[in-house]
Amino acid sequence: MNSVVIKSIVGVGICTLCSLAVFAAASLSSTKQKASSMNASVTVADYGTVNGQPAHVWTLTNSSGMRMKATDYGTIVTELWVPNSKGKLVDVVLGRSSVQEYIDRTQYFGCTAGRCANRIAKGQFTIDGKSSQVTCNNGVNSLHGGAKGFDKVLWKGESGMKDGNPFVTFTNASKDGEEGYPGNCTAVVTYTLTNKNELRVAMSATTDAPTPVNLAHHSYWNLGGHDSGVIVQDELMIPADNFTPVDATLITTGEIKSVAGTPFDFRTMKTIGKDMGQLPATATDPGGFDHNWVINGAKSGEMRECAVLRSQKSGIVMTITSNQPGIQFYTGNFLDGVPGKNAAIYIKNNALCLESQAFPDSINKQGKAGWPDVILRPGQTYQHEMVHRFTVVE
Repeated sequence: MNSVVIKSIVGVGICTLCSLAVFAAASLSSTKQKASSMNASVTVADYGTVNGQPAHVWTLTNSSGMRMKATDYGTIVTELWVPNSKGKLVDVVLGRSSVQEYIDRTQYFGCTAGRCANRIAKGQFTIDGKSSQVTCNNGVNSLHGGAKGFDKVLWKGESGMKDGNPFVTFTNASKDGEEGYPGNCTAVVTYTLTNKNELRVAMSATTDAPTPVNLAHHSYWNLGGHDSGVIVQDELMIPADNFTPVDATLITTGEIKSVAGTPFDFRTMKTIGKDMGQLPATATDPGGFDHNWVINGAKSGEMRECAVLRSQKSGIVMTITSNQPGIQFYTGNFLDGVPGKNAAIYIKNNALCLESQAFPDSINKQGKAGWPDVILRPGQTYQHEMVHRFTVVE
């Protein structure tokens, strides 16, 4: 990774009358006083209805003024306001203007994808000799849980404060046979907005019968602002020596290949668009990145850095850590003029996704060397944690 000088968002300030040293000390002192005088909070409000049932939206604000909104419909993060290098808050996630618009077309903005995120080849798998067919909603394959995955249901939401940090917890009970998946599966997702300017996402699940579980958080990120245009000049680092190639329908082939000498080499920081031209459009794919990287040194249950993203427009840096073996990097290839918040129109490459996960279609690669086990069994608890830490370039 190229060296990057970053500073805490708490240290952003403006002073034209002081020397650089005095400015730094005064700015930090002033910002600390401001932070200490601001109370973190969480509130809830009505957010329309879904199939006649009331929906809600929670607003979480930390002690330095960073804030986010999330709804119980699909656990969608609808807004996330982060200070840029000038101290101005910028909404860095794509979204729609109302719950009805999310119902009409979610595009998976800001949601929890599941019961099994990413693609399952032909929607088929076998566990302990028993075959299952889940809904195919992405051509011949299943994507993000099927036609009505976890992103399209109302979850139960509860909020509070823990160690001075606001949080909201969502719970969903998925019934046996839902979208074709075996077993009753209960999933829990908690968003915490820490006073260190972190968005923490904790996901867990239990089941009463063996079933594949691979949850993913699916925010579309544009660190310049959700309506600031394409992200091809943003810079990205992914600490991964290998990736999992895909076929023409974006299903993993079962190989684990080196990134060396390929456009998939993000081991040092580079602009997203630098090598993207080597992944041109086809008859079924608009082109660009939509692949899974194998995080170096990832061990089950251990948190590890898996991506660093920085915006030249805003100076915002997002560092992602997780306890998952892979991360899906997607450059918003299928955005085709989706109406967004504040009259924004989202087109191809207006945002990107960085989804920590088990590898796509792992359920059909069980026992294959290097591939994770995604079968959750009774008595086990699936646990997935990721942290998005926001700082700025100095």
